[in-house]
Amino acid sequence: MNVVELLWDERPPPRRGPRPTLTVEAIASAAIEIADAEGLAGVTMERTARAVGVTKMAVYRYVPGKVELVALMTDLALGDPPHPDTVTHGWRAGLDAWARELGVRLARHPWVLETTLGARVLGPRELGWTERAVAALAGTGLAGAEMLDVVATVVGHIRTMTEQATASATGTPEQDMDTTITALLRGREDRFPALVAALASTVAESQDQALDFGLERILDGVELLVAARAGGSP
Repeated sequence: MNVVELLWDERPPPRRGPRPTLTVEAIASAAIEIADAEGLAGVTMERTARAVGVTKMAVYRYVPGKVELVALMTDLALGDPPHPDTVTHGWRAGLDAWARELGVRLARHPWVLETTLGARVLGPRELGWTERAVAALAGTGLAGAEMLDVVATVVGHIRTMTEQATASATGTPEQDMDTTITALLRGREDRFPALVAALASTVAESQDQALDFGLERILDGVELLVAARAGGSP
């Protein structure tokens, strides 16, 4: 069974005989727990088999290899996107809620940042995220390519912010960077006056707002484009 069949084909229970004691979802869930605790490198077929209490050969009857296992893990970890009925205030509010929930899922399973890079087979849940975002933009007057580009831009911002937060020792990457840069600038203020002034102004401002700031500016730009399309501008 290949990765497309594993991700997309329905697996009805057998009509005869005993109910299987193992499922593809159970195997993927066990592997997710390992990846959450130790990173993707900690996931092997043998360790996953031990986690579900069977032999490695028994796991191979359900999942042919690690490539397929990682694809299953990724789709299951992302889960279903937020339901559109939870947001009723237009495309901007819908896309904002969608983006923030995506950030929550990625932060919960940081290894997904690695498994969702490059050309690969997407699962139904992951593709459902793109469907939901494009659906939020339906009726805005944007072309299909523009809607997909908006989604890609938003995803890029969320991924970057999640990566920074994951790499931060304290979980507050902006504060960490400010502390590091401030230490480097000490005694070198004349060489970097603009940076010194900018950092000084952050003392009275809230920290770690880059996710909010970036997302709002992206959506501001999309709003301008939507307005231009409504007015007939190119």
